[in-house]
Amino acid sequence: MLGFKGKRPPLLGIDISSTAVKLLELGRDGSRYRVESYAVVPLSQNAVVEKSIADVEAVGESVRRAVEKSRTRLKNVAVAVAGSAVITKVVQLEAGLGPDEQESRVQLEADQYIPYPLEEINLDFEVLGPNEKNPQQVDVLLAASRSENVETRVAALEIAGLTAKVVDVEGFAMENAFALIAEQMPDAGAEKTIAVLDVGATMTTLNVLHDHKIIYTREQVFGGKQLTEEIMRRYGLSYEEAGQAKKQGGLPDNYVTEVLDPFKDAMAQQVSRSLQFFFSSSQHSHVDHIVLAGGSASIPGVEELIEEQVGTPTTVANPFANMTLASRVNPQSLANDAPALMIACGLAMRSFD
Repeated sequence: MLGFKGKRPPLLGIDISSTAVKLLELGRDGSRYRVESYAVVPLSQNAVVEKSIADVEAVGESVRRAVEKSRTRLKNVAVAVAGSAVITKVVQLEAGLGPDEQESRVQLEADQYIPYPLEEINLDFEVLGPNEKNPQQVDVLLAASRSENVETRVAALEIAGLTAKVVDVEGFAMENAFALIAEQMPDAGAEKTIAVLDVGATMTTLNVLHDHKIIYTREQVFGGKQLTEEIMRRYGLSYEEAGQAKKQGGLPDNYVTEVLDPFKDAMAQQVSRSLQFFFSSSQHSHVDHIVLAGGSASIPGVEELIEEQVGTPTTVANPFANMTLASRVNPQSLANDAPALMIACGLAMRSFD
């Protein structure tokens, strides 16, 4: 049920990250998307640990609160598992097989590549198209994840009265939403190599896209939680208070110079290091553009600092720049949350596949 296929009813995109549940509902307004509703609700500490759900009840409760806050009426959901929890492989099958034959051949192929018994995994596949070297074959993308990764997400949604119709992979959802960012770039990003750095609470994920397709992914342990913990330590606040102060301000005068600026420098170093890993393991020696996503991308001035230190044009992701908004959506709060909503946006776009 890592879902690729079929026409679907309208879907909510729900991104369950390590610190928050992010919900987004998209509609159509002529040829443009419209943001119908959205909500971001914090998760209790350790409800999700390194992208695995540790407390299904707590996550389900946060999802329920997100649904209430957004006032959405939709019940069907697209949700994602982390790329690190998924094995993907492109395999070749003979062209012209029927769907049932494809499925049984994919099961056989999966048995070779996946180090778990088939009854312990959820598996899906998508035909990508003819193989470049051999027109008698088609390339097929295979995606598999341990069943528990899927089942905990499905169970958390059920607690909130929702049904998982699509279980996607975070990287694919990011690639989906990237199409909206590319529209804002010269030549709509065609033939360009673009690094999307998603700086979450505990993990930074680098996805490098060339001509709109992901060619490289790497996760590193670094995120906004380090800033929250430094605020806690420095000013004697609880985790919740520190998170609130980080977003809303009201910290002492020395906060910017002694806490925030060093964190921004560390973030720039992390971006630089992530790109060096990419350059050393590929034939690429530069990227044309850096896009910052995730909660930490909202820190004022961080894109200018990274552009200056790395020497590459850098922007903050806003997948909603060309969308209209329903009247119940607050434009200012959506703009603040936009960089953190890339995955939720890519999931919500699955309604229109």
